[in-house]
Amino acid sequence: MINSLSILIPTYNNVCLELVRDLQAQASILSSTNDLEYEILVADDGSTDKNTIEKNCEINGLDNCRYIERKENIGRAAIRNFLAKEAKYLWLLFLDSDLKLDNSDFIRNYMLSKGNVIVGGLKIGGNPITLKNNLRYKYEKKCEKQHNYKHRQKIGNKEFRTTNFLIFKDIIIRTPFDENFKYYGYEDVLFGKSICQKGYHITHINNPILLDEYETNYRFILKTEEACRTLYQFRKELKGYSKLITYSELITRMIFVKPLLNRLFPWVGLHIKSRLTGNKPSVLWFNIYKLLYYIPVSYTHLTLPTSDLV
Repeated sequence: MINSLSILIPTYNNVCLELVRDLQAQASILSSTNDLEYEILVADDGSTDKNTIEKNCEINGLDNCRYIERKENIGRAAIRNFLAKEAKYLWLLFLDSDLKLDNSDFIRNYMLSKGNVIVGGLKIGGNPITLKNNLRYKYEKKCEKQHNYKHRQKIGNKEFRTTNFLIFKDIIIRTPFDENFKYYGYEDVLFGKSICQKGYHITHINNPILLDEYETNYRFILKTEEACRTLYQFRKELKGYSKLITYSELITRMIFVKPLLNRLFPWVGLHIKSRLTGNKPSVLWFNIYKLLYYIPVSYTHLTLPTSDLV
């Protein structure tokens, strides 16, 4: 049984006070019975929104909690390595900052779990009526079966996500996140691949955390485009870990496809993007857009822009 735990939350322009309060409430109950020593560290990766920073500063008033405000954005990989080094306990629980607890035994379930790297999963929440035109919600609901722990067990390391996972500190110190990832997307996939190559086994359990707030369609598209560019940058390392790479390679083997897409994508892409950011987005068209966007990126060598999508 795990009896000491560092809960680590990277954040950027997102208020996570409610999440920290709920985690601290669970942890303090376990601590009161001498079952758990804990700390909760929130690392702000150079947020630009002053109101967000001010609200998150209240975290410092909670027992065993610390809000670390960093002035410069160092990226999704580096901020997690930073948190791992800051942690004082041997077990690290990483959580994304835009999530919620809806399970009163969330921390205890991890304490009772077995393994060196344990993924708890994600639960998709939200009102289906008010979110019927939200692309991210529709996409996550379409992929909901993939969040099931039995499905994740079958896929193994290819379904590793940093959303909600527990790891023995020594593993991440010896095999840190690749800090060459400066932009949004796929740093978690490569990390999962790397630790498995070192011989560590990823255990998937049924201990999800709740996602019930979603960005606008336009912002979700921007994040997706940036993830496609990141994927291209690390395509060699991630080959076999993304269907986009596989499908792109199959399609571009046809000689006539490349020049055709070069000419058509600027117009077709804008048309699809307009539909996706509108009131009736389609998951099918979203998947088509991702593929069409990635293929031109893969042979026009677009430069990655400066990002605030952390």
